Amino acid sequence: TNSLPEVCGRVCPQDRLCEGACTLNDGFGAVTIGAVERYITDEALRQGWRPDLTGVRDTGRRVAVVGAGPAGIGCADVLVRNGVKPVVFDRYPEIGGLLTFGIPPFKLEKEVITLRRRILEEMGVEFVLNTEVGRDVAFDRLLEDYDAVFLGMGAYTSMKGGFPGEDLPGVFDALAYLISNADRLLRPGEAGPDRNDVRGCDVVVLGGGDTAMDCNRTAIRQEARSVTCVYRRDEANMPGSRREVVNAKEEGVRFLFNRQPVEILGDARVEGVKTITTRLGDPDERGRRRPEPVPGSEEVVAADRVIVAFGFRPSPAPWFAQFGIGTDAGGRVRVADDPQRPCRTGNPKVFAGGDMVRGSDLVVTAVWEGREAARGILDYLGV
Repeated sequence: TNSLPEVCGRVCPQDRLCEGACTLNDGFGAVTIGAVERYITDEALRQGWRPDLTGVRDTGRRVAVVGAGPAGIGCADVLVRNGVKPVVFDRYPEIGGLLTFGIPPFKLEKEVITLRRRILEEMGVEFVLNTEVGRDVAFDRLLEDYDAVFLGMGAYTSMKGGFPGEDLPGVFDALAYLISNADRLLRPGEAGPDRNDVRGCDVVVLGGGDTAMDCNRTAIRQEARSVTCVYRRDEANMPGSRREVVNAKEEGVRFLFNRQPVEILGDARVEGVKTITTRLGDPDERGRRRPEPVPGSEEVVAADRVIVAFGFRPSPAPWFAQFGIGTDAGGRVRVADDPQRPCRTGNPKVFAGGDMVRGSDLVVTAVWEGREAARGILDYLGV
């Protein structure tokens, strides 16, 4: 039921998911489900366990999968197990999407993704990398050459805070920062000078999710002089994994809770971040208490590098509308609420899932949606 158990066992925030729901939490402590999942999968793969597809009949059908991240991998996994040939296109030189180029290697070793690619290829999945659909290959060509198409292109556009100074030199988007670090580690000596290296700098990370924690801990490993994480709510209301916050604290990250950034200061370069103290007010539409600024509580946090980690949103391709693929006001692809044929877009031949449909979310959610989309594709193909 999970196409990437070795990944989910490493990166999912189990403390607020399965382990958070464990009945042993009262007076004892949850079963470490993530560690168990990781160990079982790692040991099985080490012993040579592989999917057995000897009884699968080739249907002769082919499906183009756009995006080799968790959703695309989940979709391809189910398709190939049902005799449908998946051909996966991705603009990056390796599979995994943000698993490879976003999540740092101290949290997810890149060898894990390399092994999963080899397993998928042995199963019959074909990868066409360094290829961007819409630029290197036309989308209408995919519609002509394949029996169906799955879109799992993720959410790569960084969200802004909307305050002055975000465009100053020395301000990095979280994703660009993490991708630059991954590229340097994946291609030592080839990637050129890393303009996002923060060695010897006073770094301020804005945000409180898992991506912010990845940036905090990466900056520590790049030997920043100091790393301060600024978050507008209190620690109990941080959206990320509690375990990641503990890890960041142990590694030397300083946290400023109930501080909302209002401006990044500087002339030619970043000099600091102006913040205002907040108190938590009434719940918003999602049930989270709104941070309310306290008048007269402004202060400046010194910094010469600022990393903005406010989350990501999808970037709908300009050709979506041309092919009947609708999006909402937030750029998320609209899919039909159809239990028999889930994840179907406005084009009956095109399915979509993962972050480009629901916005930035968990790895396990993207995998599940890719697998659900494959179920819809199989129904569409009559397989």
